[in-house]
Amino acid sequence: MNHKDDLDTLLPIGTYAQTAWQASKDTVSMLALRKPVIPLHLETEPQKLIIDLNQTAIVIVDMQNDFCTAKGWVDHIGGNYQIDRSPIEPLQQLLPTLRQHDVPVIWLNWGHRPDLANAPANQHHLYKPTGRGIGLCEPLPEHQAHVLEQGSWAAATVDELKPLDNDILVNKYRISGFWDTELDSILRNLDIRTLLFAGVNTDQCVLHTLTDANFLGYGCIMLKDCCATSSPDFCTEATIWNVKKCFGFVCDSTDVMEAITSPEQ
Repeated sequence: MNHKDDLDTLLPIGTYAQTAWQASKDTVSMLALRKPVIPLHLETEPQKLIIDLNQTAIVIVDMQNDFCTAKGWVDHIGGNYQIDRSPIEPLQQLLPTLRQHDVPVIWLNWGHRPDLANAPANQHHLYKPTGRGIGLCEPLPEHQAHVLEQGSWAAATVDELKPLDNDILVNKYRISGFWDTELDSILRNLDIRTLLFAGVNTDQCVLHTLTDANFLGYGCIMLKDCCATSSPDFCTEATIWNVKKCFGFVCDSTDVMEAITSPEQ
């Protein structure tokens, strides 16, 4: 190949192959080199779904030490952190299967700036409603880890679900993970159309991130066995009812794994 041929060769420019452009000295191609469609037939409610596995990601919400581990913030205030640990085991089973099929794994965690410069008063009130006690980015007495502060033990994902190098971490600053974050930009750059949702709390951060995803046009699937909340049972019942009625679909992680491994796929 001579020098001119080399300059005319289209080379990829972009973060991800499925949305990258191709460029040479004289030409830019915006044609997407999308992955082939992998139809996945899911036993979801209220209707069965057929989705493209190659345009699907999982968003795991707030599986952090502050919520799910002894001596975290929930434990400190006397909450039942053990309930929020229930998604750990099903996620341990599901994630290797998803990673094997190149499904992006996105960890959506509270991760506040130490100076809380983008945290309005209502977010402080969420964690310190009377103005007393230990609030955002303040040290817990047992080990001085700062509550939900980016980089602290308190804000880290639980050890049992340690993210891998190829996973994507997005810090959030509100109950919905789409407000004031780069989550939507990342998903669109990955050419994602369908989102699986897991994490805590079912009726709070999971639900409101899911509803915002719905408003943005994503197909939303709540994995019931991979979600948990310390709220009363009726909160989970109402959340699942509303997701099925208005915002998406529900199933268990076992339904996803069975669909992926089914011979008909």
